[in-house]
Amino acid sequence: MIADKLALSQETGVQRACALPRPLVFTNGCFDIIHRGHTTYLEAARALGASLVVAVNSDASVRRLDKGAERPINSLEDRAAILAALESVSLVLAFDEDTPLVLIRAIRPDVLVKGGDWPIDAIVGAPDVQNYGGQVVSIPFRFNRSTTALIKAIRR
Repeated sequence: MIADKLALSQETGVQRACALPRPLVFTNGCFDIIHRGHTTYLEAARALGASLVVAVNSDASVRRLDKGAERPINSLEDRAAILAALESVSLVLAFDEDTPLVLIRAIRPDVLVKGGDWPIDAIVGAPDVQNYGGQVVSIPFRFNRSTTALIKAIRR
C-alpha cells in the first residue's frame, strides 16, 4: 500500500528507514515528472540492496535548486506518492534542506546511489558513507531522459 511507504516527516522517516532490511540503498532527487529514466534508475538502485529509500526534495528545496521558476510541476505529496507506488521503492521521505546530508548521516545507508550524471566525488554524503565502509555508486543512464527536456517538448 502506498501510504505504508510514505514518511514525509524526517523523524518518522529516519526511524522507519533504519528498521528496513539491510543492505539499505539510499538515493535522492526531485523526481518532478517521473519518466523512464527514473524508473530504470530506481530499479538498478534497488538491485544493489534489500531496501531502497528515496529522499525527495520538498517544494521549497526544488525551487532553491534553480530548475526554473515554475518548478516543481508536481507537489511533494504527488511526487512522493508516485515514487511510493513503484515496486522498487521501499520508503519515500522528504527533506527541506538543499541536500540530504542530514538524512544520509542519520540513516547510514550501506549503499549511496545517484544517476550517471553525478561523479562519485560530487555525490553529497559520499565521504561519510565511504568512511564507515559503505559503497557509493553512480549508475549509468540506460535511457537519456530528463524532466527539463520533457517540459521543453511540451511547451513546443
